[in-house]
Amino acid sequence: MKQPIVAIMYDFDKTLSTTDMQNYGFIPLLGLTPQEFWGETGKFSEKTGCERILSYMYMMIKKSKEKGIKLTRELLRDCGKNIKYHPGVTTWFQRVNEYGTSKGVKVEHYLVSSGTKEILEGCSIYDKFTQVYGCEFLYENNEPVWPKLAINYTQKTQFFFRIAKGAVDIKNDDAVNEKVKGSLRIPYENIVYIGDGMTDVACMTLVNKNGGYSIGVYTDSNREQVGQIRKDKRCRFVVKADYSQDKDMEKVLKMIIDDVYNRNILLVKEEALANKNDE
Repeated sequence: MKQPIVAIMYDFDKTLSTTDMQNYGFIPLLGLTPQEFWGETGKFSEKTGCERILSYMYMMIKKSKEKGIKLTRELLRDCGKNIKYHPGVTTWFQRVNEYGTSKGVKVEHYLVSSGTKEILEGCSIYDKFTQVYGCEFLYENNEPVWPKLAINYTQKTQFFFRIAKGAVDIKNDDAVNEKVKGSLRIPYENIVYIGDGMTDVACMTLVNKNGGYSIGVYTDSNREQVGQIRKDKRCRFVVKADYSQDKDMEKVLKMIIDDVYNRNILLVKEEALANKNDE
């Protein structure tokens, strides 16, 4: 039997970080408040009919030009250095990995965000992920001229299938659509999705329907909303956004790893019994 793999898919804004990633460094650089920037983005989207994710990418370019700021990849990466995380996040990955190893389970972490990938590239936990997906700009002369990749909330669902199949190259559409020959690299029931609210419901629902695990995280500001998502059976677990040792989030993930481990042991025993009966 192959070593079982648990894949954890994460949203980023307000799931791992305390607020939207642009709020920490980029928006202050414009001399704006988050309320002003996101308010103008919403008005632009309403007026033009432009999809909201594309709207914020457009406004990042527009406002930078208005302020005389050269919006380079390097500048955005620097903005990622200011990101603040929920408690325990910076040590979370090592702890979960080590627990998985102790159970003979490999744990892989995947970030799937509608935020700005260039900002994510500068954050302190970027190298903890097997793969990072986010909205990207296309650059000419080191300045953004067009969206290279935009990921809205429902488009996130494709990455569930990409991760399961091992088709992680975003440029390879054939691999994610082809029928799998044999078994999936990561069974659907070994996939976890962690998010903080309504924008994660599509992914949570998909994971649930395929036997995986969805976790809604809350803070004092969104506890009621996340609780309602759980009542509506759109996520399987609700825990506080605290990734510290021995807190509920860690307990839930250990329980999931244990479940995967026990299922794998059962499969090994079933296979051994089948082989014995075939002799």
